[in-house]
Amino acid sequence: MKIQNLGVVGGGQMGQGIAQVAAQAGLNVTVVDVTPELAQKAVAKLKTTLDRLVEKGKLPAADRDATLARLRAGNSHADLGECDIVIEAAPEKEALKLEVMASLGKHTRPDAILASNTSSISITKLASASGRPDKVIGMHFMNPVPLMKLVELVRGLPTSDATFAATQELAARFGKTTIAARDVPGFIVNRVLIPLLNEACYGLYEGLGTAADIDTGVRLGLNHPMGPLELADLIGLDTVLAIATVLHQELGDDKYRPCPLLRQYVAAGWLG
Repeated sequence: MKIQNLGVVGGGQMGQGIAQVAAQAGLNVTVVDVTPELAQKAVAKLKTTLDRLVEKGKLPAADRDATLARLRAGNSHADLGECDIVIEAAPEKEALKLEVMASLGKHTRPDAILASNTSSISITKLASASGRPDKVIGMHFMNPVPLMKLVELVRGLPTSDATFAATQELAARFGKTTIAARDVPGFIVNRVLIPLLNEACYGLYEGLGTAADIDTGVRLGLNHPMGPLELADLIGLDTVLAIATVLHQELGDDKYRPCPLLRQYVAAGWLG
């Protein structure tokens, strides 16, 4: 299956990044969001991002213009009817993603692949809402998408070999390295990462050190490019909490129990 037309559901940070790498790889990209205005805003932000790359000498102006010509904002899921693949990048809420998958199953071609950028929710469960479970796959990009080289490919129980192969080929066109993960909460990356971020929150909560001390300790002591609290801020504390909650609920192990301080920060609206 030759993929040329790609849809992105969700115009937030991840959705914008996915749309950017796809358009730069030569695909025609349609971005939709809850409202047409939000989709238009996402495309406008992408133009600003590409303009900055040109100003910094990291992208030729001609490449920017060609990329923008392949990007458009759609009004609704109905505008994704001609897409070969649609990648949902909605917030990490199971009910919302199930609703999106059900809608995409109705508004896209029967042979279109439906991919989810979920970081923790069961692909098998999302696939069940689509009406075409063999064509649903997890395509988990890292943040920020244009810079991070990894994509986790997650097969649900019904995901076909053809769906996996086509998605793996697409990720390669984006210049990404892929790994295959089982459909188990957190997959590979977040199964390892979220306990680290959560434990850093516990360290701050219990007064082991200041936020700066914890981040400096991990950066220099473990040779990480960012401290865990810095990284949690970048990801968004609401997203970190959502993934930690899924891990705790689905795996049933207290080692995944979200830190009370993390819950408090999210409740306060301090998301990073």
